[in-house]
Formats: sequence, structure tokens, C-alpha cells
Amino acid sequence: MSDRIDGPFPISIRATDKGAELDVSLYLIRALFTELCTQAAEDPHGVGEELAAIGELLGSALHQGPDSPARHEYDTQMQHLVDTYADGGVIPLYGRAVGELRDACARIAAPRPVPAQERRRTA
Repeated sequence: MSDRIDGPFPISIRATDKGAELDVSLYLIRALFTELCTQAAEDPHGVGEELAAIGELLGSALHQGPDSPARHEYDTQMQHLVDTYADGGVIPLYGRAVGELRDACARIAAPRPVPAQERRRTA
């Protein structure tokens, strides 16, 4: 079961065996991908070239290692994309949504039985 937190970009959170999963897919669709697709429609070559250049940087970064100039440039370019197309990656929460997220996290963080232990208890 998951908890839905309403807001300009509804999110949901659900408990997993190892912790939790935060679903931000509506944010990605409505903010990031919508803006990126809009820009691509206006300037398909520019956006395509920008993404291709970032892809090349990623290849270089993977080859050169985590502290290479290519990795630092890749990180800078990715942050630029996030800032440009996704409001810096910030998902706003207002009023009641802040408390809803807090409460959902508290429920997930509360001690709960481990499934294997629960099965042993009922056997």
C-alpha cells in the first residue's frame, strides 16, 4: 500500500522490505519531460545536439574515472539540464502535504515485523 501526497506534483511513498520507494513519476512527466519535449519541438537540433554532447561526456567520464575533467563537466551539464527543465529538481509541497509526507515517512520508519519472522510466528 502506498500513501499519496497531493500537491502541484503529487508524489507517493510506499514501504518496501528494505525501506521505502518514493514515486515522483508525475513530477518527471509534468515538469521535466514536458519541458524537455516542448524545447525539442521548438529546437529539435539544439536539444538533440545538447543531449548527444552530454552522452559523449558520459562515455568519456566512465572511461576516465570519477574524478576526471569529463566527469566534472558531465555533472555540470546534467545539473544545468535539471535547473533548466526541472526547476532545479525541487518538488514543492504546501501546507497539509508537508504533514502527510512526514506522517507517511513515520509509518514506514516505524518498526515492523520482518516477513520471515512473521511467517515463523504463525506456523
